[in-house]
Amino acid sequence: MADRAISRFALGTVAAALLVPLAVPVAVAAPDTAPAAPAEQPPVAASDDAVGFVVLRENGTGSAAQAQRYLDSLVTNIARINGWAAATGKYFTSRKKTEKHVAAVKPSFGFLSFGAYLGLRKAHGIEPVAIADAGASGGAQYFVISKNHVTVEDCKGKTLATNHAADPHFIDAVVSADAFDLADFEVQPMRRPVQTLKAVINDEAECALVDDSQIVAATKVDGGAALRPVWSSSEFPAIVVVSFGSAPAEQAKSFRTNIESICNGDGRAACDAAGLVSPRSVSADAFAAQQTAYDG
Repeated sequence: MADRAISRFALGTVAAALLVPLAVPVAVAAPDTAPAAPAEQPPVAASDDAVGFVVLRENGTGSAAQAQRYLDSLVTNIARINGWAAATGKYFTSRKKTEKHVAAVKPSFGFLSFGAYLGLRKAHGIEPVAIADAGASGGAQYFVISKNHVTVEDCKGKTLATNHAADPHFIDAVVSADAFDLADFEVQPMRRPVQTLKAVINDEAECALVDDSQIVAATKVDGGAALRPVWSSSEFPAIVVVSFGSAPAEQAKSFRTNIESICNGDGRAACDAAGLVSPRSVSADAFAAQQTAYDG
């Protein structure tokens, strides 16, 4: 397993040179620069006829105001494709704030990180519609990294820095696949992705639990070359496109029918700015195994 992780780490080093900076309504922004905003579209006025969207990117970074602008452009394009009068959306990086918004507003659709999808699914009648890639947003795979240790067993009982411990059940039941529980370590919660990397680089923690975006970021951080993966998870969807239980049936049918075309033609600029790549339809039971593990 560690060999596979190390090979992906090497691949990430090459890929880092090819990645373009992305904005962040559904992706974590790469440092320093962002793409030009898509062409201005008429603002969408909030109304009873507007179809509601919510975006939750846990561990999302960057400007929330910029992310919201890109989200506005994205949902305007989705409304056009589906023939809806209007659409509105709200961007979050906090699951707790998202739940309050969903309870109050009852949106029809959403773009969620995979852990958030599993955590919110039962309470809000969520069904998957599609999955999508999201540039360098993270959440597609997880790694335990270290400077001084060579297996995840070596890390157990020692300090583990991570910014992915907000939902420990997701890590224990789904991500780790029984390789470990967070309780096996002395967890040091971190707030920012780069802070997690620097904790190991600066010998403030022996190991760290990170995601694929942090593996790429490590190649750009001073001292990052000393970090190596000692364990890697299975791969997960970076983004789950979902339908909430509050979505009217005809609306949900239209959205599911058209989801794979939202980034085509005139929608390409909005998707590129949002960091949303290649939405692909999935069946309602696409994540049955992970749902069972999470709910168990």
